[in-house]
Amino acid sequence: MQRLLGRPLATAEEQRQRISPWMGVPVLGLDALSSAAYGPEAAMTVLLVAGTAGQALITPIMLGVIALLLVLYASYRQTIRAYPQGGGSYTVARTNLGVNAGLLAAAALVLDYVMNVAVGISAGVGALVSALPVLLPLRPELCLLLLLVIAVVNLRGVRDSGVAFMLPTVLFVLLLLGVIVAGVLQVVLTGGHPVPVVAPQAGAASAAVGLSAWLIVRAFSAGCTAMTGIEAVSNGVGSFRAPAVRNARLALTFIVGLLGVLLAGIAFLARAYGVTATDPASPEYRSVLTTLIAAVTGTGPVYAVSVAAILAVLCLSANTSFAGLPRVAKLLADDDYLPHGFASRGPRLVYTWGVVSLTLLAALLLVVFGGVTDRLVPLFAIGAFLAFTLSQLGMVGHWRRLRQRGLPLVLNAFGAAASGVTLLVVLASKFTEGAWVTLLIVPGLVLAFRATHRHYRHVQAEITTEHPLDFTPRPAPIVIVPVQAWTTVTRKALRFARQLGDVRAVHVLTEQDGHDLQDRWAACVTGPAAASGAPAPTLVLLESPYRQLLEPLLDYVHAVEQDCPDRQVVVLVPELVGPRLTHSLLHNARSAVLKARLSFGGDRRVVVMQVPWSLDDTQGRGRAPR
Repeated sequence: MQRLLGRPLATAEEQRQRISPWMGVPVLGLDALSSAAYGPEAAMTVLLVAGTAGQALITPIMLGVIALLLVLYASYRQTIRAYPQGGGSYTVARTNLGVNAGLLAAAALVLDYVMNVAVGISAGVGALVSALPVLLPLRPELCLLLLLVIAVVNLRGVRDSGVAFMLPTVLFVLLLLGVIVAGVLQVVLTGGHPVPVVAPQAGAASAAVGLSAWLIVRAFSAGCTAMTGIEAVSNGVGSFRAPAVRNARLALTFIVGLLGVLLAGIAFLARAYGVTATDPASPEYRSVLTTLIAAVTGTGPVYAVSVAAILAVLCLSANTSFAGLPRVAKLLADDDYLPHGFASRGPRLVYTWGVVSLTLLAALLLVVFGGVTDRLVPLFAIGAFLAFTLSQLGMVGHWRRLRQRGLPLVLNAFGAAASGVTLLVVLASKFTEGAWVTLLIVPGLVLAFRATHRHYRHVQAEITTEHPLDFTPRPAPIVIVPVQAWTTVTRKALRFARQLGDVRAVHVLTEQDGHDLQDRWAACVTGPAAASGAPAPTLVLLESPYRQLLEPLLDYVHAVEQDCPDRQVVVLVPELVGPRLTHSLLHNARSAVLKARLSFGGDRRVVVMQVPWSLDDTQGRGRAPR
């Protein structure tokens, strides 16, 4: 395992594992950057019903998306400065809008991150199998294999994931920027009428339906899927090396700047080259981005490498979730809304519970939907924009609480209104396509958070005490040792039990037992005890007419507890412990059930202890008696 995940890292090495602003782009920005491959196309697909008249609107619509992106960018820069501990939407909403708003934002982030993994991986693998149809039967397996690779890389640490994904990220950005620059130059040199190297498919000859405000708003909301993932930097401020705030804001600037240029360039060139969306269900479907690349560069080596880079970044866009969700889960665990294991870092200074949980949830979605998660895309956008809206509203509350007015407050208020309207439009337009599930998932997550919090509060109230340690002498405990036969394991357990108190060896008689233990007890226990002048442990024989082993023993333990209310009851369970997992399955099934029944029986005066006997090898030879 160490060869796969790397050597354990000491806490003192944490600073060296933090990332630079440049490395923050592949770690926290792949989701946002990869959305350039489908954001403009999502808007153009909605506009298909309006024919060429609708496609002509893609440039102003994407400019509107970029304007909202810049508003969110300004807001998240302020969020990073105001909340350098990270947490993004959850921290901002909880601090300024209350616990309910914070939990709602957290649920939205969890939904967004899980959907991002499933959708990103399935989209990338879907594009791969489209290019290589021979791999189509292996689609679910390829999705799970890619998920496993990303999870393992992230378990190695944030820095390792940044190094691993830097090359495909740089290749993706440079190639797309190169295509955009080449395309813009052709537009300028030809006076706005470039000749495509590979002609795109012709658009609709006439409008199927007239343009309407509702259609334009729907297209805008679809294009806004290009903004998913930009909140990840505010969640992962703690991943950056010092000064963390400055580096996080710089990384956010890189990500948003690149994304804005890519969106603007794709929209401009699509209009200039006459590239239109095609029906995703059509056999002739080709993505807008690949069609545009072919129109600018042809289908030669640049096209092949560009498509490969797009596929890689789409697949690896899930990495943003692996960097963001564990840190959100850590903050929730710190506030007692998730199990405390989510707040603990593993050997590689990674929040292992968060990475593993995200992997399992995404794997479940990929398996259930066979690697085709198109029906979950509406949930993807809804989770993101619900988090955006609550974050913006939280920052408005932040400025009001600090009694600050001016441009920051206005920007956040406008961003809250714009993202809130977009959220409502996505909900309304995608409700029947699966968005209604959000009304079940998000409240369900909030209820789960609150249930966890209530449990921790209840436990804290129950175990908190101001009473000092009681040094009043107490009678020795009654020590009950379950015994099956006279063995070295039994001998070791009884020797230890004698140091604790009044020992009672309990043997349950069934039809298979006979009374062999009674015959050996006198020679091995009673006789030696008399010779040494020490009290002998009591042998208790329990009849079991129905051949049950555990029930008579449990009844005896409860009877002793009731008969001796002033004494502690200790149950010492002998166990064989071997170097292999199979040894526990072969030897300790009954003792495991017995410990579980006693531990969860609710008896506070019953203490359960294990006395292990270690086997030397796979043949089960025990060590010499001591």
